[in-house]
This record gives sequence, structure tokens and C-alpha cells, in this order.
Amino acid sequence: MTDRYAVIGNPIAHSRSPEIHAAFARQTGQDITYERRLAPLDGFAATAMQFAREGGRGANVTVPFKLEAFALAGERSARAEHAEACNTLAWRGTHWYGDNTDGVGLVRDLTVNLGVSPAGRDILVLGAGGAGHGILAPLLATGPRSLVISNRTAGRAEELARLFAADGPIAARTFDELGAQRFDLVFDATSANLAAIDHADAAALPWPETIFAPGSLAYDLKYAVEPTPFVHWARHHGAARAVDGLGMLIEQAAESFLLWRGVRPDTATVFALLR
Repeated sequence: MTDRYAVIGNPIAHSRSPEIHAAFARQTGQDITYERRLAPLDGFAATAMQFAREGGRGANVTVPFKLEAFALAGERSARAEHAEACNTLAWRGTHWYGDNTDGVGLVRDLTVNLGVSPAGRDILVLGAGGAGHGILAPLLATGPRSLVISNRTAGRAEELARLFAADGPIAARTFDELGAQRFDLVFDATSANLAAIDHADAAALPWPETIFAPGSLAYDLKYAVEPTPFVHWARHHGAARAVDGLGMLIEQAAESFLLWRGVRPDTATVFALLR
């Protein structure tokens, strides 16, 4: 029988994960189907368990459910335990096994696809939700000079800084405090829907316009057909390069596929196809 997989989120209609995994399946000769599943904001666990009852073998998890996926998983990988968030689930017969492939996907996109090394750089991560949880340890493992995490709710950023303090030079800052610093790599890991923000309305984005160092890279973990508001804002406020998260999406998907199917597909051809 064809094995079933899905991506679960809210919203979910925009997700390109079905295209990515269909391409992976063709490339590797795997017999799978992959669908989108919209979960109610208060119904992630019920949606995931219903999918398992229907024969689902695995799922990717997107915003805003990565912390809930961690809570649901009856067994977890070491990197999921460290991040306290899951973006990948695999059914183990009686329970979901949770993993987090976000960080390894991001670092691979940076280093392999974009030719950027975070080592020795000053890094800023905006947002302290599930997406931020997943990328901090892998970024710190690359050896940056510093990593600052900033969130609208300062207490959540401080909590994450404490959680990852043993991994490297990490600190929490408020949005207002960011104005005194410049960063080589700036990641938008916020879960807020910025799609409705007019690109010209820089005042609608809450961060100082002076955060980008010369030669800096701005990276939005979200992705879209058109430049995201953060990418547009960064290009007009000092970032030398600004990209969205399509590469990260493809690379983390390849890691999920490896967990589910035991083979890691080639990502370069899929990136060219989607872009």
C-alpha cells in the first residue's frame, strides 16, 4: 500500500511541502502520498492523532504547532529534546516519534546553497516561538562570535537564552536595545503573519532600521512567491543580501524524508524546480 504523509499547520494552503515531497518520491522511487492538513488552532493533537488512525506514517509540522508537536510526541530525538520543539513526526505504531530538522536544514542552506558561514559572525534571531527553538543549537554549533535573540515578549527571549546558554555565546535583548548593535546575520523566526503588512510601511515592523552590519545577510524563515515583508524591509534598510526560507524548507524536508524513508534525496534539483 502507498504510505501516507502530510504537513499540518494553520494556515496551510500556501505550503509547498507536497510539491517537495512528491519530487523527492519521484527521484528516489518511493511510493508515498503527501497532503496538506489544516488543524484548528486548538486542535493540533486531535488532527495528528486522527491522521495516524487513518494510516498516516509521518507528518511535518509548521506554525504555530511546533511546541504542541513536541508535547504530543511520546518519543523524541536528542535534537528535538534540546530544542523543545518538533517539526517532524513519525508514527511508531502506538505513538508519534518527534524530531526537529529545522536547524540542520537552515545551516545546510546557509553553508551549501548560499555559501555563508556563521562562524565568527554576530547573529540576531527575531522571535522566540517554535521556529526559533529549532535553529538556536545548530547555529551556536557553527561557532558564531555572538547570538542575540529578541522577541516582542522579552521574557520568552530570556527563557530561550537560559535554555541554550551552555551551547554558546547567547543573550536576550529587547527590540529597543537592538539599536545599539549591528549584526552580520539576521533571521526572522517570528510566527506572526506579516503578509498583510504593506511593503512600504516600514513603521509597521517593530525592529530598529540600524541592525544590519556591512555585508550582512537577512534571512526570513518564512517563504513566499513574492519577497516577504521582512525581505523587502531588510533590502531597504542596509542588508547586503536578503532571502526567504525556501532553501531551508527544502533542506529540512530532505532530513524528514531521510527519517521516514531511509534515503536522503538530492535537494539541488528540487530547489531549481520550485524557485
